[in-house]
Amino acid sequence: MGFFYNLLWVLVLIGVMILVHELGHFWAARYFDVKVDAFSFGFGPRLFGFRRGETDYRVSAIPFGGYVKMAGEQAHDTEAADDPRGFMRKPRWQRLIIAFAGPFMNMVLSVALLAGLFMVQYQKVVEEGGAVIGHITPGSPADKAGFREGDRIIQIEGEKNPSWEDIHTREMTSAARSLDVTIERNGTALNKQVIPILDKEDQIGLAGWEERSQILVGGLASGKPGEAAGLKSGDLLLSINGEAIRSPFKLQDTIRGTEGRPVVLVIRRGNEQKTITAKPVYSTADKHYIIGIEMSRKLDIVDMQLGPIAALRESLQENARSAVLIYLSLKGIVERRLSPKALQGPIGMARISGEAARLGAPVFIKLMAAVSVNLAIFNLLPIPILDGGVILMLLIEMLMGRDLSAAVKEGVLKAGFVFLMAVVVFVLYNDISKILPQG
Repeated sequence: MGFFYNLLWVLVLIGVMILVHELGHFWAARYFDVKVDAFSFGFGPRLFGFRRGETDYRVSAIPFGGYVKMAGEQAHDTEAADDPRGFMRKPRWQRLIIAFAGPFMNMVLSVALLAGLFMVQYQKVVEEGGAVIGHITPGSPADKAGFREGDRIIQIEGEKNPSWEDIHTREMTSAARSLDVTIERNGTALNKQVIPILDKEDQIGLAGWEERSQILVGGLASGKPGEAAGLKSGDLLLSINGEAIRSPFKLQDTIRGTEGRPVVLVIRRGNEQKTITAKPVYSTADKHYIIGIEMSRKLDIVDMQLGPIAALRESLQENARSAVLIYLSLKGIVERRLSPKALQGPIGMARISGEAARLGAPVFIKLMAAVSVNLAIFNLLPIPILDGGVILMLLIEMLMGRDLSAAVKEGVLKAGFVFLMAVVVFVLYNDISKILPQG
């Protein structure tokens, strides 16, 4: 049942993205009076559809994609080559706009989705005191670089007053690359450098610092030391063995290092403060000591409804952050600082779509906006067969003042197709390897 649920929602997600993207190409083509032979949702054999005017609106067999077929678009389409309404007969600047219109509509969609959501529900996590470090993992790059709990990060890679979202974006896309960080410690600004390592499991960069926050007991494993000691869901964790708990990793690292020795926890339950002793047990599944509790952050969330202008402004800022993350991720992959294994394919997207749908409409809308801006940027990459490749070839022709030969265009498109298929095979293999049991 879970498989079909995830499949349904990923089809909804991709379907909306494709429809809007192809509508951009379609509307631009119609505006410049280009004859459109077909508007297809999906690739491959035609399943069903209808004809309206000169265009065949169809649903094809493979739902992961879509296209607008314009007369004279292909170099070998000799019949439409002399058609004044053919794509290749239009001025280059018009063809460039038609190619750009698809990604542009995805950008418009992502902005519209978030702006509409923020007018109904806008939630902002308040980081009191700024980006303050709550825990440093012993032996981590941040530990070796001299960062301490309580340090406030006031600048990273030239970005002033970053949020933890900004910091984690830089961190996870910068494995094996030095990051320039400015911190504030006891009123004094200090400059430091940290080189995140590549996490073998998640294939992203990790520095080993965590944000400061209050930590709650989110859940308890039945029969484990946490439950036996009297901990309850909702308890606020204050300290362990006399050291303040300002990050879930603080508790985890302390328990892992106990070798089974009892730990003393100070908690707050309602208005009452309690001291609880628990004896960790070794988990063969996790391969370390545990007390069997799930933790969650106690977040200070502001919940409101924004007006149209404020909602649009926040939407633009959120989409700009998404675009920066995509850029840094692609840059990290090219520079081999981020593993390509971090990419999500259709199977991974199906799982994420299903999880987002279960969490409610706001989460799914945010995912849809993020995927939409991802699709826009991906399609603008200068890879032949993608919109960015078409735009690049048109710009080259504009600079040359003449068309590239049909043979050159055909060869470039074939190379682009082979490259794109290689990427598809890689992400599919990557998806499958994540769900297969590891030997």
